[in-house]
Amino acid sequence: MNFPTTDALHTIADHSLRACGAAPLGTGPHTARTPITGTIIGAVAASVSVATAVDRASAAFLTWRTTPAPVRGELVRRLGEQLRTHKADLARLVQLEAGKIESEALGEVQEMIDICDYAVGLSRQLQGLTIASERPGHRLMEQWLPLGPTVVISAFNFPVAVWAWNAALALVCGNPVLWKPSELTPLTALATDALLQRAAMGLDVPAHLNQVLLGDGTVGAELVAHEGVPLVSATGSTAMGRKVGPVVAARFGRSILELGGNNAAIIAPSADAELVVRGVTFSAAGTAGQRCTSLRRLIVHTSRLDEVVSRLSTAFASLPVGSPLDKATLVGPLVTVGSLDRMHAAIHTAQADGGTVVVGGERHFAEQMPDAAYVRPAIVAMPGQTAIVHTETFAPILYVMAYDTFDEAVHLHNEVPQGLASSIFTTDLRDAERFMSAAGSDCGIANVNIGPSGAEIGGAFGGEKSTGGGRESGSDAWKGYMRRATNTINYSNELPLAQGVEFG
Repeated sequence: MNFPTTDALHTIADHSLRACGAAPLGTGPHTARTPITGTIIGAVAASVSVATAVDRASAAFLTWRTTPAPVRGELVRRLGEQLRTHKADLARLVQLEAGKIESEALGEVQEMIDICDYAVGLSRQLQGLTIASERPGHRLMEQWLPLGPTVVISAFNFPVAVWAWNAALALVCGNPVLWKPSELTPLTALATDALLQRAAMGLDVPAHLNQVLLGDGTVGAELVAHEGVPLVSATGSTAMGRKVGPVVAARFGRSILELGGNNAAIIAPSADAELVVRGVTFSAAGTAGQRCTSLRRLIVHTSRLDEVVSRLSTAFASLPVGSPLDKATLVGPLVTVGSLDRMHAAIHTAQADGGTVVVGGERHFAEQMPDAAYVRPAIVAMPGQTAIVHTETFAPILYVMAYDTFDEAVHLHNEVPQGLASSIFTTDLRDAERFMSAAGSDCGIANVNIGPSGAEIGGAFGGEKSTGGGRESGSDAWKGYMRRATNTINYSNELPLAQGVEFG
C-alpha cells in the first residue's frame, strides 16, 4: 500500500485549516501528529491561560444569558451552515488526526450538522411547566435558566462530534463554552472554532463564546477544579472520570460524564445471520474498535456459535486494512503504537486465560510505517468472562462466549462494570422485549437487531454504572446545561400559607 509522505499530510492539513478560516500550521508548543504515518505534521501556538479563559467566559455569560434563546439559536444555525459548506475540509482533518476512513469522518461532521439543526429547534422550546397550586389566587411554575460557563473535555476518537453535542446545546441554553480537546486532535478543534467565529460574524453576540484550550491533562485538571465553571462535560476513560467527578462534586459543580464502555451483543437462536454479520462487523471493527460504543463482547447461543464465528471470521479476514485516505480502506490505524501494544497485551492475557485467537491481531505495514499502528481486528473465543473480558481495551478485539439460556446471556451481559451500549439480535419478540425491560440490559442504550454503535442525535446518549451516568445530545439532555427555578406567584390580596400553616 502507498502511504502519503509527512510533507503531503502537512500540505493537506494546511489547506483544510485555511479553508475553515483557521491559522495554518506554524510554530508553537503544541504538535499535531497523524496516526496515518505516526509522524508529526506541524505545530500550533499556545492558547490563553485557564484563568483568563474562565474570566472571558464569565464576562460573555453576563450578556449571553439574557440574549433571547431564539437569537442564540441563530448563531448555532449559522454554525450548521458553515459545517455544511466545509464538511469535506473538516472531515479531512478528522481523518488526519483520528485516522478515520472517509465515510466515518464525513459522518462525524454530519453528526455536528444534525445536532445544530436539533439545537436550533430547541432554542424555541426550552419549556418549563405550570403546576396546579393548592392555594387560591396563586400560580406555581418552573422555568429553565442558563447555568454558566461550560467545560467540554473531548476525546480523540470523536474529536468534533462530542464537542458539538455539548456546545450546540450549551450555546442555545445560554452558556459559553471552554473546550479542552484531546492532545492528539488540536487541528480539528481549531478549525471548528474558526467556523464558529465565522458564524458569529455580523451577529450581535459577545466575544469568547467558545474558547479552545490546548495542552495536556494539567489544563483539564485546572478547568475541572475552577470555581467559576458550574458544569464540566467530560468524555474519556473511567479512570479519568474517577478523577474528574469527585473534584467537581467537592465544589458543588455539576458533571456530565461519558466514560468507558464494554459493550456486548447477544445472538439469540432466532437471529438473522445476515444482520448479525453486518452489524457485528461494523460495530467491532469500525473506527478500528476505537468508539466508546464499539462492540467488545459477543454472547452467542450454543446452537448458533459455530455458524456465527465462522461467518464473522470470514468477514474479519477480508476487511481492507490501510491508510484511511485510501477509499478502499475499511479499517484505518489505531491512534498510537501504544494502543497496539495494549491490544496485543490483552490478547496474550486472554490466551493465558484459555482463549483462542480465531482471526486477526497481526500488525500490518510495520516495516513501511514503524511509527503507525495498523492491525487486523481480532476475534478471540473465550471459555467465559475472565478479568480481561471485564476490562475495556480500546482496540478491535471481539471476545466471543457461548450461552444456553436467556437468563444466562443477560447475566453475562450485565456482569461487567461498564454500562454504555448493548444490543440483541433476535426475531423473537419476547427476547427483544425482555432484553429492553428492567430485567434485561442494564445499559443506557439497548438496541434490537443493530449493533451497539452508531447512535442518532435525537436520543439521549450515555450510560450507567462506571460509564458515568451522563446524558448528551437529544431527548431532554438539554436540561443538564440549565438550572431549574421553581416560582410561586401570588396574584390575590390574601397570603395563605402552604399545607394550611397558620402564622398570625
